Amino acid sequence: MSRWKILLEKTLWKHIGILAGSAVVLLISIFFFLKIYTLHGQGAPVPDFTGLTEQQLQHLINSRNLRYTIIDSVHIDNMPKGVVIEQVPGAGQKVKKNRRIFFTINAWTEEQVAVPSLMDYSLRNAKVILESFGLETGDLIYIPSEYTNLVLGQHKEGKPVEPGTLVPRGSKIDLLIGRGLSSETTAVPDMIGMTLEEARRVARSVSLNIGATIYADTVATATDSLNAFVWRQNPPSQRGFQLNLGASIDVWLSIDEDLLKPDEPVELPEQEITDDFGDEFF
Repeated sequence: MSRWKILLEKTLWKHIGILAGSAVVLLISIFFFLKIYTLHGQGAPVPDFTGLTEQQLQHLINSRNLRYTIIDSVHIDNMPKGVVIEQVPGAGQKVKKNRRIFFTINAWTEEQVAVPSLMDYSLRNAKVILESFGLETGDLIYIPSEYTNLVLGQHKEGKPVEPGTLVPRGSKIDLLIGRGLSSETTAVPDMIGMTLEEARRVARSVSLNIGATIYADTVATATDSLNAFVWRQNPPSQRGFQLNLGASIDVWLSIDEDLLKPDEPVELPEQEITDDFGDEFF
């Protein structure tokens, strides 16, 4: 082998060795740089914020050079309102400065649920429905009715509550329950011109119920429904006309005030009357 060839081979291996050594040094340098830059292993444990309000946790957050965001709220009955119930990262996990902590807190306001429609359900079914909505059965108010153990009304704190009304979870709903007809009777009240709610109050005051409610075509909106008045009732209010306690009165409602005007006398056409034998009488 010539001197030049040997010299070239030595130079080649020398360069390869230099490149390999440089690569190892570069990798070690990068590793130590990243360790210093990211403060590897120098994170501080996250405090336990559970049970603290937002105002209470702010000082602790600032003293640890951390940041936070409240991402959600839930309702738990047996915990104070506004306190932290969950955090991410969890307590004890090591994090670096300026890390953001995410909190879930107990809601400040009570959870609201919609009141279901309980009318015309049996008492047993009404109780099951209330429980499924997170509500409780309140007082049972038995009233005379031709129906026994049927829900005829729903109240909250002594006032009627419409289906869909939002109330706090756990609220008590009082139920008006039919207990069958009474042998006692009462005069039929005159409800012409009253709103439906006024008619219901008047009917209850004499131990009667409102039966069918028939709205005219002119009642097109929710406001119309509130303003609609009774223009016809069956049975009508007549002197000496009596109903058993608990019986129902059907009402027709409209917003057309012309229906309240007294009817003008109408001359009826003369009709033919026949007896069983076909003879005509005039």
